[in-house]
Amino acid sequence: MNEWITKKPLEWQEYVNKEVKVTADEKNTFQGWVFTVDPVSASIVLVNFLDAGKVSVVTVMGHAIQSVEVMNEDANHTAERLSALFKPANARSYSKDELEQRKSSLKSWLEKNLIPVTEQGSQREVLCVAGVLTISPPYCPEDCNSSNEIILSRVQSLIKCNPTCEHHKN
Repeated sequence: MNEWITKKPLEWQEYVNKEVKVTADEKNTFQGWVFTVDPVSASIVLVNFLDAGKVSVVTVMGHAIQSVEVMNEDANHTAERLSALFKPANARSYSKDELEQRKSSLKSWLEKNLIPVTEQGSQREVLCVAGVLTISPPYCPEDCNSSNEIILSRVQSLIKCNPTCEHHKN
Protein backbone atom coordinates (compact mmCIF):
# COMPACT_ATOMS: atom_id res chain seq x y z
CA MET A 1 0.00 0.00 0.00
CA ASN A 2 1.33 3.46 -0.82
CA GLU A 3 2.09 6.05 1.83
CA TRP A 4 -0.32 8.68 0.45
CA ILE A 5 -3.47 6.61 0.89
CA THR A 6 -2.60 5.85 4.53
CA LYS A 7 -2.37 9.52 5.54
CA LYS A 8 -5.14 11.14 7.52
CA PRO A 9 -7.22 14.12 6.28
CA LEU A 10 -5.42 16.57 8.55
CA GLU A 11 -2.11 15.43 7.05
CA TRP A 12 -3.49 15.97 3.54
CA GLN A 13 -4.63 19.45 4.59
CA GLU A 14 -0.95 20.42 4.91
CA TYR A 15 -0.60 20.09 1.11
CA VAL A 16 -3.41 22.50 0.27
CA ASN A 17 -2.26 25.70 -1.47
CA LYS A 18 1.20 24.26 -2.16
CA GLU A 19 2.70 23.38 -5.52
CA VAL A 20 3.35 19.65 -5.73
CA LYS A 21 4.60 16.99 -8.10
CA VAL A 22 2.43 13.86 -7.98
CA THR A 23 3.75 10.54 -9.24
CA ALA A 24 0.94 8.18 -10.10
CA ASP A 25 0.66 4.61 -11.39
CA GLU A 26 2.69 3.76 -14.46
CA LYS A 27 5.05 6.63 -13.64
CA ASN A 28 2.66 9.35 -14.83
CA THR A 29 3.53 12.66 -13.19
CA PHE A 30 1.36 15.69 -12.60
CA GLN A 31 2.40 19.07 -11.26
CA GLY A 32 0.24 21.90 -9.98
CA TRP A 33 -1.15 23.75 -6.98
CA VAL A 34 -3.23 21.61 -4.59
CA PHE A 35 -6.73 23.06 -4.41
CA THR A 36 -8.12 20.27 -2.22
CA VAL A 37 -7.78 16.63 -1.25
CA ASP A 38 -10.88 14.45 -1.05
CA PRO A 39 -10.98 13.00 2.49
CA VAL A 40 -12.71 9.79 1.37
CA SER A 41 -10.85 8.82 -1.81
CA ALA A 42 -7.54 10.66 -1.16
CA SER A 43 -7.81 12.16 -4.66
CA ILE A 44 -5.96 15.43 -5.26
CA VAL A 45 -7.35 18.35 -7.27
CA LEU A 46 -4.46 20.21 -8.93
CA VAL A 47 -4.74 23.65 -10.52
CA ASN A 48 -2.33 25.23 -13.00
CA PHE A 49 -2.59 28.87 -13.99
CA LEU A 50 -2.16 29.24 -17.76
CA ASP A 51 -1.72 32.25 -20.04
CA ALA A 52 -4.50 34.78 -20.58
CA GLY A 53 -6.11 34.03 -17.21
CA LYS A 54 -7.05 30.48 -18.15
CA VAL A 55 -6.84 27.64 -15.66
CA SER A 56 -6.23 23.91 -15.95
CA VAL A 57 -7.83 21.65 -13.32
CA VAL A 58 -6.78 18.00 -12.97
CA THR A 59 -7.92 15.36 -10.50
CA VAL A 60 -5.45 12.60 -9.65
CA MET A 61 -7.28 9.62 -8.18
CA GLY A 62 -6.09 8.68 -4.70
CA HIS A 63 -5.67 4.97 -5.41
CA ALA A 64 -3.24 5.77 -8.23
CA ILE A 65 -0.97 8.13 -6.25
CA GLN A 66 2.46 6.70 -5.47
CA SER A 67 4.16 9.83 -4.09
CA VAL A 68 3.60 13.54 -3.55
CA GLU A 69 6.54 15.94 -3.43
CA VAL A 70 6.16 19.59 -2.40
CA MET A 71 7.81 21.83 -4.99
CA ASN A 72 6.82 25.28 -3.72
CA GLU A 73 5.37 26.32 -0.37
CA ASP A 74 4.92 30.01 -1.19
CA ALA A 75 1.17 29.82 -0.82
CA ASN A 76 0.26 33.37 0.26
CA HIS A 77 -0.58 34.84 -3.13
CA THR A 78 -1.62 31.53 -4.66
CA ALA A 79 -4.09 30.70 -1.87
CA GLU A 80 -6.12 33.79 -2.73
CA ARG A 81 -6.09 32.95 -6.45
CA LEU A 82 -7.14 29.36 -5.77
CA SER A 83 -9.96 30.28 -3.42
CA ALA A 84 -11.28 32.87 -5.88
CA LEU A 85 -11.53 30.28 -8.67
CA PHE A 86 -14.61 28.48 -7.41
CA LYS A 87 -16.37 31.23 -5.49
CA PRO A 88 -19.34 33.11 -6.88
CA ALA A 89 -18.56 36.67 -7.98
CA ASN A 90 -20.59 38.09 -5.09
CA ALA A 91 -18.92 35.98 -2.37
CA ARG A 92 -17.91 37.87 0.76
CA SER A 93 -14.24 38.08 1.69
CA TYR A 94 -12.98 38.54 5.25
CA SER A 95 -9.94 40.26 6.72
CA LYS A 96 -7.53 38.29 8.93
CA ASP A 97 -9.00 40.00 12.00
CA GLU A 98 -12.56 39.11 10.96
CA LEU A 99 -11.55 35.49 10.35
CA GLU A 100 -9.86 35.30 13.75
CA GLN A 101 -12.98 36.72 15.42
CA ARG A 102 -15.23 34.26 13.54
CA LYS A 103 -12.98 31.34 14.52
CA SER A 104 -12.91 32.40 18.17
CA SER A 105 -16.68 32.90 18.25
CA LEU A 106 -17.38 29.51 16.67
CA LYS A 107 -14.88 27.73 18.93
CA SER A 108 -16.55 29.28 21.99
CA TRP A 109 -20.00 28.30 20.69
CA LEU A 110 -18.94 24.69 20.13
CA GLU A 111 -17.28 24.48 23.56
CA LYS A 112 -20.40 25.98 25.17
CA ASN A 113 -22.32 23.10 23.58
CA LEU A 114 -19.80 20.59 25.00
CA ILE A 115 -18.23 19.80 21.62
CA PRO A 116 -14.47 19.03 21.85
CA VAL A 117 -12.66 21.40 19.48
CA THR A 118 -8.98 22.16 18.83
CA GLU A 119 -7.08 24.43 16.45
CA GLN A 120 -4.98 22.72 13.79
CA GLY A 121 -2.90 23.57 10.74
CA SER A 122 0.39 25.37 10.35
CA GLN A 123 -1.19 28.69 11.35
CA ARG A 124 -3.87 27.15 13.58
CA GLU A 125 -6.54 28.33 11.15
CA VAL A 126 -8.50 25.06 10.99
CA LEU A 127 -10.85 23.98 13.77
CA CYS A 128 -10.94 20.24 14.42
CA VAL A 129 -13.99 18.70 16.10
CA ALA A 130 -13.40 15.44 17.98
CA GLY A 131 -10.63 14.54 15.53
CA VAL A 132 -13.17 13.60 12.82
CA LEU A 133 -14.36 16.91 11.38
CA THR A 134 -12.55 20.05 10.23
CA ILE A 135 -13.90 23.56 9.80
CA SER A 136 -11.89 25.86 7.53
CA PRO A 137 -12.15 29.63 7.15
CA PRO A 138 -14.51 31.47 6.96
CA TYR A 139 -16.08 28.98 9.42
CA CYS A 140 -19.52 28.62 7.84
CA PRO A 141 -21.57 25.38 7.79
CA GLU A 142 -20.42 24.65 4.22
CA ASP A 143 -16.78 24.89 5.36
CA CYS A 144 -17.11 21.68 7.39
CA ASN A 145 -15.43 18.50 6.14
CA SER A 146 -15.91 14.99 7.49
CA SER A 147 -16.35 11.49 6.19
CA ASN A 148 -18.88 10.90 9.00
CA GLU A 149 -22.17 12.21 7.58
CA ILE A 150 -23.99 12.13 10.94
CA ILE A 151 -21.39 14.26 12.72
CA LEU A 152 -21.11 16.54 9.69
CA SER A 153 -24.85 17.18 9.66
CA ARG A 154 -25.09 17.77 13.40
CA VAL A 155 -22.15 20.17 13.56
CA GLN A 156 -23.44 22.09 10.54
CA SER A 157 -26.84 22.40 12.24
CA LEU A 158 -25.17 23.58 15.43
CA ILE A 159 -23.19 26.22 13.50
CA LYS A 160 -26.43 27.46 11.91
CA CYS A 161 -27.88 27.92 15.43
CA ASN A 162 -24.92 30.02 16.59
CA PRO A 163 -26.40 33.43 17.51
CA THR A 164 -23.23 35.23 16.32
CA CYS A 165 -23.27 33.45 12.94
CA GLU A 166 -24.57 35.45 9.99
CA HIS A 167 -26.41 32.34 8.73
CA HIS A 168 -28.55 32.54 11.88
CA LYS A 169 -29.96 35.87 10.72
CA ASN A 170 -31.05 34.57 7.30
